[in-house]
Amino acid sequence: MEPLSFALAHCLPQVLLTVGALALLLFGAIRGKASDGPVTEIAVGLLAGAILVIALGPKTNAIVFDGAVIDDGFGRFMQVLALIGAMVTLIMGQDFLARERIDKFEFPILILLATIGMLTLIAAQNLIALYLGLELMSLALYVIAAFDRGNVRATEAGLKYFVLGALSSGMLLYGASLLYGFTGTVNFAGIAAAVQSHASIGVVFGLVFLFTGLAFKMSAAPFHMWTPDVYEGAPTPVTSFFASAVKMAAVAITVRVTMTAFPGIVPQWRQIIVFIAILSMAIGAFAAIGQANIKRLMAYSAIGHVGFALVGLAAGTEAGVFGVLAYMAIYLVMTLGSFAVILSMRVAGRAVERISDLAGLSKADPFTAFFFAMLMFSMAGIPPLAGFFAKWYVFNAAIQAHLYPLAVFGVLSSAVAAYYYLRIVKVMYFDDPAPAFDRPAGVLRFVLAVSSLLMLFFVAYPGFFIDATTAAAKSLF
Repeated sequence: MEPLSFALAHCLPQVLLTVGALALLLFGAIRGKASDGPVTEIAVGLLAGAILVIALGPKTNAIVFDGAVIDDGFGRFMQVLALIGAMVTLIMGQDFLARERIDKFEFPILILLATIGMLTLIAAQNLIALYLGLELMSLALYVIAAFDRGNVRATEAGLKYFVLGALSSGMLLYGASLLYGFTGTVNFAGIAAAVQSHASIGVVFGLVFLFTGLAFKMSAAPFHMWTPDVYEGAPTPVTSFFASAVKMAAVAITVRVTMTAFPGIVPQWRQIIVFIAILSMAIGAFAAIGQANIKRLMAYSAIGHVGFALVGLAAGTEAGVFGVLAYMAIYLVMTLGSFAVILSMRVAGRAVERISDLAGLSKADPFTAFFFAMLMFSMAGIPPLAGFFAKWYVFNAAIQAHLYPLAVFGVLSSAVAAYYYLRIVKVMYFDDPAPAFDRPAGVLRFVLAVSSLLMLFFVAYPGFFIDATTAAAKSLF
C-alpha cells in the first residue's frame, strides 16, 4: 500500500474540489442569500485551480488506493476537458440564473460535487471506483436537472432523469457483479488477465449490462430516451453542463473500460459499440430534422456526436482512441460556443428557445450570427473547420481497422445531419426577422467568439493539440 501522501498527490484535483465544496456549503448555509454571487465565483476559482493542479502536477503514471484509482495521461486529458466544461458552464450560467431568480448558492456547489464524481469516474481503475464516481456524479445531476422547482418542465425533467438513471445504475451494477463473479476480480487489469482471449457467456452478459449503464450516461442510442426531454426541460445552464462536462466523463470511462479491461476480446465488445454507434448516428441525424426547439435539437445533435465518437472506439486501436479524444475535445468547444448563443436568446427579458426566434439574427446582431454560423458549419463537419477533422480522425481509424461499412454509414449520417445545422444558418441569414434579442452579456459573446475562432485556428496551429492528444492516447496502452 502506497503512502497516503503519495496517493493524495495523484488525486489532488479531487481533494481540492472536495474541500472547497464542503467549505462553500458551510459558507452558503451561514451567509444565506448574500452568498449567491461569491459562491459561484469561488467555485469557478476552484475549478480553474484544479486545471492548474493537473497542468503543473506530476506527469508520471501511478495507480493508487490499492489499485482503485489511476493517474495517467489519458485521465488528465479528459479531466481537464470535464473541468473546462464545468467552469465555462458556471461562468455562462450566472446571468441566466439571476434573471430567472434561481441563482441559489447550492447550484455551484452541486456542479462541484458532480465534477468530483466525474474526475473520480475518469480515473477509476476498478469497478467499485467506477460505480462510486458514477453515483456521486449522478446524484448531483438529478438535483440540478430539477433545480428550477417552480418550473413544471424542469421538475418533469429531473424526475425522468432520476427514474431512468436509477434503472441504468442498477443495470450497470448488475453487469459489474456478473463480471466480478465470472472473473474473480473488480480490477480492470485483473479482468483483462482473466479474459485474455476468450470470454465466457457470463462475462459477455456482464459486458452488455455494463455498457447499458454507460450508454445511458453518454446519452447513446438506444438508451437516449431521456435526453431530449431533460435537455429541453432543465434550465439552460444545466443543459450546457449535461452536453459538455458530463459527456466527457461518460465517454472517458467507456474508453478506459473497453481498452484496459477487455483488450483481449475486442471482437466481442466491438459488436456492441458498432451497434450503439450506428443507432446513435442514425437517430441523431434523422430525429433532429423536425425539431423546432433548439435545446431539443442540441439533444439529438449530442446523441449523433456520441455515435461519431464511438466510431473511433470501435476500431479498438491507439488511432481510434486518439480519434475519440480529439473528437470529444473539439465537440466540447463547439457545444460551449453553441450554448453561449442559446443562453443569449432572450427577448424583452424572457428566454426563448425556438429555432424560428433566430430568424434575421444576421441583421440584428451580425457578430453573433457569424460566429454561430461558423459553429454550425463545424458541427456539420464542413472543412476547413475543426469539426471536419474531428470526423476525419474517427473515420480514418475505422477504415484502418477495416470497418468500412461503419465509416460509410458515418459519412452518410453526417451528410443528413448537415441539413439541420445548415437550416439554422439559413434561418439566421435568409428568413424574415423575428423580434431582436436583448443585448447578451459580454461573457457570452466572449465564449462564442473564442470557441468559434478555435474551430478556425485549429487548421493553422494544430501541433500542440495533436501532440497532447497523441500522448494521452498512448498512455492508455
